[in-house]
Amino acid sequence: MHRNLLFDLDQTLLDFHASEHIALKLVMEENRLAFSEERYDLFKRINKSLWLEFEKGLITKPELFGTRFRRLFEDCGCDTGTLDLMKINSDFIDRMAQNGVLMDGALGLMKKLADNIPAARVYIITNGVVRNAMGRINSTGLKDYITDVFVSEAMGTAKPSRDFFELVIKAIGEPEGSCMVIGDSLTSDMLGAKNAGLTSCWFMPSGDIAEAVREYDIDFTASSFDELYEIIRKWSTVNNNIK
Repeated sequence: MHRNLLFDLDQTLLDFHASEHIALKLVMEENRLAFSEERYDLFKRINKSLWLEFEKGLITKPELFGTRFRRLFEDCGCDTGTLDLMKINSDFIDRMAQNGVLMDGALGLMKKLADNIPAARVYIITNGVVRNAMGRINSTGLKDYITDVFVSEAMGTAKPSRDFFELVIKAIGEPEGSCMVIGDSLTSDMLGAKNAGLTSCWFMPSGDIAEAVREYDIDFTASSFDELYEIIRKWSTVNNNIK
């Protein structure tokens, strides 16, 4: 029996914001718009709010993709009626895919897991676009340590839906008790683990940690990759009689 580690991708193993910053600057310059940190911060706020709406099933992914650039470019004073917003979005995704950035220590964790926990299997569970996720995974060396990747776009369902996790567990083909969900998002990763009845580890927790642990039934919290490794090591040791 393996120890199946279901890792979120963005802000858990890859620095989404670093890639996002690079990609947005390139796309804005390609459309003859001035990039600034203020406009990047605005885009992040817009993007975050839209992804939360998507996770709740309030908007579709095409609506998310078109809306985020319409709102940003309107703030820049553009007539968005003359722009191909979906092409701009596609260009943005391509630029992100080409510019993956690892979280500091992520590759070291993967190496330690591979060297010291032979039963460990790393899977990626992420909401997003396949070419964005796979491009950044392939460009950073993570691919050498990953058994499989589950992207919401390809699965037709997204975290935190129980359906998403049921499809993942079915593909892995091992008991739910052999799986741990690891991620930074309460509303996506931790709520998803709770919905599916899976062991969870909240990575890089912030805010009222004790309240979040109670609300989302979180099993573990880790504030560094070293701490996360120790949690996985101990869990793997005691978790060896799974049925």
